[in-house]
Parts: sequence; C-alpha cells; structure tokens
Amino acid sequence: CRQQRLRWVPVPAPDTKYVILKAMDDVSQWLESLGLGQYAERFATNDIDAETLCDLTLEDLEKLGVASLGHRKKLIKAISAFGSALATTPQPAVTSAPSQAPPPAEAEHRQLTVMFCDLVGSTDLSGRLDPESLREVVRAYQEAAALVIGQYDGHIAQYLGDGLLVYFGYPTAHGDDAQRAVRTALGIVAGMEALNTRLQSEHEVTLAVRLGIHTGPVVIGEMGSGGRQEQLALGETPNIAARLEVMAGRNGIVVGALTRELAGGVFNFEDLGPRELKGVAEPVRAWGVLGLADEDAVQHQDDDESDAAAVIPQLIGRDEETGLLLRAWQSTRTEGRGQVVVISGEAGIGKSVLIDGLRHRVRSEGLPRVTLRCSPYHTGSALYPLILLFKRWAGWQAHDSVEVRLAKLEAALGVYEQPLEETLPLLASMLSLPLPPERYPPRTMTRQQQSRLTQDAIVAILLESAERQPLLTLCEDVHWADLSTLELLGQLIEQVPTAGMLMVTTARPEFVAPWPSRSHITPITLNRLERPHAEALVARVAGKKPLPTEVIDHIVTKTDGVPLYVEELTKSILHSELLDEQADRYLVRGSLNELAIPATLQDTLMSRLDRLPKVRELAQIGAVLGREFAYEVLSALAGLEEAILLDGLGKLVAAELLYQRGRPPRAKYIFKHALLQDAAYASLLRRTRQQVHLQVAQLLEARFPEVVAAQPELLAHHYGVAGSTEQAAPG
Repeated sequence: CRQQRLRWVPVPAPDTKYVILKAMDDVSQWLESLGLGQYAERFATNDIDAETLCDLTLEDLEKLGVASLGHRKKLIKAISAFGSALATTPQPAVTSAPSQAPPPAEAEHRQLTVMFCDLVGSTDLSGRLDPESLREVVRAYQEAAALVIGQYDGHIAQYLGDGLLVYFGYPTAHGDDAQRAVRTALGIVAGMEALNTRLQSEHEVTLAVRLGIHTGPVVIGEMGSGGRQEQLALGETPNIAARLEVMAGRNGIVVGALTRELAGGVFNFEDLGPRELKGVAEPVRAWGVLGLADEDAVQHQDDDESDAAAVIPQLIGRDEETGLLLRAWQSTRTEGRGQVVVISGEAGIGKSVLIDGLRHRVRSEGLPRVTLRCSPYHTGSALYPLILLFKRWAGWQAHDSVEVRLAKLEAALGVYEQPLEETLPLLASMLSLPLPPERYPPRTMTRQQQSRLTQDAIVAILLESAERQPLLTLCEDVHWADLSTLELLGQLIEQVPTAGMLMVTTARPEFVAPWPSRSHITPITLNRLERPHAEALVARVAGKKPLPTEVIDHIVTKTDGVPLYVEELTKSILHSELLDEQADRYLVRGSLNELAIPATLQDTLMSRLDRLPKVRELAQIGAVLGREFAYEVLSALAGLEEAILLDGLGKLVAAELLYQRGRPPRAKYIFKHALLQDAAYASLLRRTRQQVHLQVAQLLEARFPEVVAAQPELLAHHYGVAGSTEQAAPG
C-alpha cells in the first residue's frame, strides 16, 4: 500500500537493521550462536523473523516463554549490540532501541527529550590505548549504554565517536519521556561500575561519562543526501542538551528546567541556577541530578501511618463512584464481605485521585492499606510490585547489611502462621537476599514450582492479614503488570471472598483481565466530567479570581471533561501572557487560538497517536479537515483503496481516537478529544499543512460544491491557511 500514500508523504528508506540481520543465515542459527538454541522453536512458532527480532522487548521475551531473566537479558543485550554494528557500517542507519515504531514517513514537529552521553577524558584514553584496544573499550561502553537505553525505549539517533545522541519521544512518544531519559542516564552511570571492573582487568582503564538532557520542541525527520540519511532533530533543544552535557562533571547528569518539571518528584535535583550557554540567547536554568528518590518511599509514602492527618482530596463530579467505593468498604469492614472493584478509565481521567479518597478514608479509620503499583519500567520484572511491598513491610533501608535485612525479614514474617522455614526462603529469593545455608538449607525445586509456592505464600499472607482486621488492597495500573503479578492477582481475586478484604484495581481501557468475571467483582468505568463539573474544576484551579467566560468555554471545549487536561490547560493559560491579572479578576488580552498545547500534555497526547504509527497519517489528514470530518471527503483526499482506508479508520475508532457515526460512505468521524486533534495537526510541518489545506480547498470546489455553497467560510479558511489569499477573499 505504499504506492497509495498521499503525494506529500515520501516512501521511507529501507530498514538497515533488517539488511544486517538478514545477512545472518536465520534466527535459529543466531540463537544457536548465543547458546540459546532451545528457544528456536518458540521463536519460529510466533513468527519471529530477522525483521521483527530487533523490536523484541523484555516483556515480549517473557511472553515467548524465555523464563530465565538471565537469558532475557542476554538476548536483549545481543539485540542491542546490533546498534553498535550499524554505527560502524557504511550503510545509512539510525540505530534504535528495541520495541520502536517505524519513524514517520515525513518530518514532523515534536516535543522531544534529547540526551547527550559522552565519555570523559576520551582524548587521554586514545593516547593510552592502541586503536584496536580503544575500539574494544568504546564498543563495550556503547553496548552497555544501549542496553539501558533499550530498557526505557530510547532511540539512539547517532553514535558520535565515543558519544551517543539519544531521543526519548521519537519515533514513539510516551507520557513520561523526560522521566525515562533521567532514569536512563542514572542507569548508564550505575552501569559504569560493573563495566569498569571488566575494563580494568582487560585494559587497565576506568571510564566515566557525563550526560546532558533537555526537553523542548523540535522538527525531526530525514536528513542527509546521497548514500547516507539519518532521522535527526533540529532546533534549539538538541543544542541546549549538548551544552548541558559539557557542564556535567565525571558521571554527572545535568538537565534543563522543563525536563526537571516533567520528571516530577521521582528524582532528587540540585538547582544549578540560570546558566549562559553558548549559542543560546536567554539563560537556561540547569539542574543537577543527584539520584533517584527512594522508590519504595515514593511508591508507598501515602500508606504511612504518620500521615493520618492528611487532607482527603476533594473530588469533583465523582459522587456516584465515590459512594460505590465507600459502600463497598463499609460492607467489607462491618460484615467481613470480601469483594473486588475494578476501575477502568483512560489516562488522566482520575483513577488515582478516586482511590486516593478511599485510601485517606481508610487511613483516618486507623485500618491497614496495601498498595501495589505496577510500573511501565518493570513490565518484565517478575512480581515487581510485591518486591517493593515486602521491602517496605520488612523496613529495609538502603544502608542495611545482608544480616540486618535477613533479621528484619524474619521479624516481619514471624507474625504470620505460615512456617518461617518454608516462607522465608521463597520471599528471600524473590527479594534477591542471600541466605546462610546452615540456617536455611537450599531446597531443590523447579523454577515453576518455586514461582507457584511463592505466589501461594504471598496470597496466604495477604489473606491472613485481612482475617485479622479489614484490609484495603489497592492495585494500581494493572495494565503494566508483569505476567507473574497478573497470575498472583488472579489467585487473590478468586480467594478475596474468604476474608475481610476490599481489593481495588485500576487499569486503562485497553487492559483485558486474564481472570474470569465473578459475582464479587464490581466494575466501574470512569467517564468524562460533565460541563458543570469541568467548570467547577477550572474555578478550583484558578483560585479566588474568576476567569473570563470565554476562557472557561475554551478550556471546557478543548479538554472534553478529562480532569488532567482541564487542570493542565487551565494552569497553562494562567501562566501565559494571554491574561491580564486585575485586582479581582482576569482579563483576556490575546487570542486563545494561539495558545499551544501545554508541555505537560504533549507527550501524553502524542503517545496516543504513536500507538498506531501505520494509520497516524489518516489522523493527521483528518485533523486538517477539523474536529469532525466526512468519510467521503477523507476518501477523496487520501486516495487510498477503500479496504485500506476502512481498515485504518477502524483502527483509529477501535483505539478510541475517533468516534464514528453512520456507515461509510456516509459516515462521519469525530476526534474523541479536541486536544488530540490539535496534537495531530500541530505535528505536521507548516509546509505540509499548507499543501493539505490547499488540496482540501480544491477538492471542495471540484467535488463538493454543495458544501462550498452552504459553508463559504470553510473554503475561505482552507485557502487562507494554505496561503492563497486571493482565493480566500475573492471579493
């Protein structure tokens, strides 16, 4: 179907990864060369060929049946190593991490988080080592860095000698690209210790890195000519990232202000103040990354008993859902009725805020809560939420010795009826805690047996806790749960009615629960806020001074009742220059249509579009047509075969990017969110937008004269944006 793309979309260059991998005999022989030939049949059964091999993630490998974490890591490392090979070949190449969508066919606007990583003292290193040894050292460093980058879905745009240029948010955006970049930087620095042990032994050298990260707008697309093209980002953002990298010390990380803001409270930062950067007009505020905040504390800080006086969050427009949760808890607390509530809703709809209210209510009653939060960074880590839970229950601290941790774990498990000599070795293995063999002799069992017994022990501990007193168990973001955690949750859900436990899970709509429906499971689907509730939320964010009616209308229309969108757009307008603050109110002094999408929402919105890279172009064309567009117009404009067009639109509807009314050819499509339309439209280059607007105007005149007669202003709009001023205002 490439020949049927729009005229303004060039055909992408061949995938160089495929060319290099295809040079090997086949995937089976590749696995054999790694000593992992036992997985060849599983790869073949699941149609993993040379082209799809490079897109595998840790989660994919686990689903393929690669049970050993060591084998999964080995495979990911081997796949990532091809990135280094690509960098040294004369063929055009853009190396990327596993699990990446193909790059868009044409250049586009993006919010991007750019990371520069460079070796410290590379000139001195080149003087100490012969060229062959230097190459081995640099390749080892690049492979170690690429492995970490792949874990967080980063895209290696270039290998620059001993440096790396890495993009987060391209070709696939996530809602947390800034955080992924900082986590990657910390992971690369941490990986230097193990790498240096090896390099010191082999080459008597020790490496250090420095990293700079900045987030901002770019235009990204194919650059170069002749035999070498690359997907590169242009704009001030990469330049600032490069300047920040120069500021960093040995194994130091420096980030820009927006990166720090978007990364949230997950990291500890040091304010380095405004800095004058070469080639940058205005001073840039820089922040040094001190490290990751205590993840256990971050994940579970809201469960602390010491925070019993915390204010219960005020919810707007969720009275019915809040009432259902409180009634369920009341039934569990007074009657001992164990039950499960499953909350489903899109990102930003308010799932976390809703259960925060319940969590605070239970805390105020002095009753226990258990919070299990699944993480997008640990989808391949077995029982990750449970590992955090038991570390917290045991009271482990970062400075604790192995002996102290064992003593704390024994004390934490000793209060339960489960035999300590059976339960502790299972949980110690899960927590990677070595045990003294004289006290806990090793037990011989298969990996499957150990996994089953570990899950049984955890479920038994949770249910025993619920038998002693009512227990609230919260399982957040289950759509990110690893397979082992899902199995455990399924067991727990089946047994919840036997104890006084209210179990509440949250997930996005695309999550399909692997457990069967039961009478003790109650589903809640969070819908968008109604207009009065959205207006009330705007007023709460704005504070005591009222916003002009036109501003409120703009916010409510653009955000479509999604609480996160309402809050962020309101904050963005309050901090913009579009409002003039008076003593008792705000006045509008600019056009609201000129307001850009808030930076805090850019990644989230683009991630929705990037989930369907092959049909994203249809969404972009539709965005030019408007919030609502007709199938007949899109069909004439796109020039695709009917079957291909219907399939693409069907995917956009299934992904809930579009709503459909009627059947083709009389169907109409509506963007689910106005901000989604804005994001799709804003991603197009100005030149491309003008071309498509011109095509739309000419198409309306040639094939839809009745539309032109009824809506002459629509024709004028398209000609006007296309730059055809005479046609826009012929009179």
